[in-house]
Amino acid sequence: MTNRLGGLNGLSFLLYRSNAAPGLNDDDMRAILDSARGRNRRLDLTGCLHHEAGLFFQWLEGPAPALREVMALLMRDRRHDQVQILSAGGLEHRLFRNWTMRYSDRDQVSLMDWFARSGSSTVNPGDYAGGVASFLRMLPG
Repeated sequence: MTNRLGGLNGLSFLLYRSNAAPGLNDDDMRAILDSARGRNRRLDLTGCLHHEAGLFFQWLEGPAPALREVMALLMRDRRHDQVQILSAGGLEHRLFRNWTMRYSDRDQVSLMDWFARSGSSTVNPGDYAGGVASFLRMLPG
């Protein structure tokens, strides 16, 4: 992780990317979202998930122990492969406070197109993580 989890107020964030299992369909995505929303409500987590080009990008925020619990689950989840933490650290306030799990996909808006238009670097890890975080924050809804 690029930063330690745990803000002064106990609020932390985690941003990761993973490869989605091949062949995920709409029913699979609904099941993922239903499960995540229930778990996040129970663990006091909020966040955003974007699915595109066989990849998941997710921002999660809440108590650090809950973030560690969810990451341990994701590492064992057969629907994810090559989970890579892009950034993590403390937060002063939630960015997705009204969303137990906001969701978007390429049909709504494309992260890849956004990167191409924004001129943000996909090579420098810090710039890449910052670009993904900026994209997720600007999603409509």
